[in-house]
Amino acid sequence: MKASAVSVHDVSHEARWLKRLKKYEKRALQAQPMLVEGRVTRVVGLTIEAVGIHAPVGARCLIHAPGGAVESEVVGFAEDRTFLMPIGDSRGLMPNARVTPGEDTYDALVGDDLLGRVIDASGHPLDGQGRIRYTARQPLQGKSINPLLRWPIDTPLDVGVRAINSLLTVGRGQRIGLFAGSGVGKSVLLGMMTKYTNADVVVVGLIGERGREVKEFVENILGAAGRERAVVVASPADNPPLLRMHGAWLSTAIAEYYRDQGKHVLLLMDSLTRFAQAQREIALAIGEPPATKGYPPSVFAQLPQLVERAGNGGKGGGSISAFYTVLAEGDDQNDPVVDSARAILDGHVVLSREVAESGHYPAIDIEGSVSRVMNDIVSEEHLFAARRFRQIYSTYHMNHDLISVGAYKSGSNPQVDEAIHYYPRLTEFLQQDKESAVDFEQSLSGLLAVTDVEQPNEAHAGESE
Repeated sequence: MKASAVSVHDVSHEARWLKRLKKYEKRALQAQPMLVEGRVTRVVGLTIEAVGIHAPVGARCLIHAPGGAVESEVVGFAEDRTFLMPIGDSRGLMPNARVTPGEDTYDALVGDDLLGRVIDASGHPLDGQGRIRYTARQPLQGKSINPLLRWPIDTPLDVGVRAINSLLTVGRGQRIGLFAGSGVGKSVLLGMMTKYTNADVVVVGLIGERGREVKEFVENILGAAGRERAVVVASPADNPPLLRMHGAWLSTAIAEYYRDQGKHVLLLMDSLTRFAQAQREIALAIGEPPATKGYPPSVFAQLPQLVERAGNGGKGGGSISAFYTVLAEGDDQNDPVVDSARAILDGHVVLSREVAESGHYPAIDIEGSVSRVMNDIVSEEHLFAARRFRQIYSTYHMNHDLISVGAYKSGSNPQVDEAIHYYPRLTEFLQQDKESAVDFEQSLSGLLAVTDVEQPNEAHAGESE
């Protein structure tokens, strides 16, 4: 009896201790980690310097000001100083303002409810249509894909523009640049592709553009019909440079979300130059030395990191076909950003101011444009007709001065005579009203008709008979 009583007592004592330990364990798990706050020591231009915090590059931080907390991101450090870049308005900051470091970095909020919406670079709606229900998060700067696992580009993408479909054929998963100066119709061309493409989803990133242009693009160029399957991310020119970069990353992250669902996405980003300029502002502000025309080396490292996120996924998966507009400042095709973009993209469409001033739209310079994958995705018949078109078009332009002043005598050169005969038909073929769509099959049949090309197989068969 005595031994039994001792045993029962011991068991109950042990149970009380286990219960107490579980309570302490629960409290330990719920304990808040110690938060090491810093303080602002210096604000120079766009850069905020702080001491006393330990946070990785890319981490979110809050700077406590009298008017409210200012959200910022860590962009660099030197010795005991941490460099921050504000996401929003930094007015009201005072010396020794408290800085609270965060552990998380910026993620992209995504979800199917994004279709038909216009959002800013933080994912907040701009169209007044209420909240957006996000269902997933993914890295804002994406995940790298093994290039050997990407499906090769083997299918044409219909963009609804006759000149591009026929002479500069774009493949699903291709990255192509739209090189243009200001005021030559690039926004209208982007709007046409948005409305007329056969892609499943269209993502438009308006990066660093004027606020008026954002509203005009959404309401007039894109229109209600074009918005139904489109997502527009707008980060106008008055946004801080970091927010403009976030707009480009968010546009690409949204495109990746739909690509991972097996959909074919058309990504239109206007513009890659504004993205580069935003990175230049940040890099110069934190002390990186300028290199080519004021652009620091980090700019040319960021461009391929953004562009390489587009492209095909794995076998049987979706794709991101991307058009990046590149502003040629002063119509200089050797501008550093233009030259760098041309090297990392799969082709380029050049819009000519001279062509635009003649009233020819879209103002595509066919001689200066190229699609690097066209040879691999179109038929021999299509390729033969496109080469013939280019030869005739180029021959006319090389002899344009002689022809225009009447110095050329008919019969002197059969190739020039042929070019004079075909040129009016070629220029008419290249023009297209912005309200009319021309699908891929119509573009090909029109190309064959305007160049009087028969199928090569049929022609050879006739010769053998």
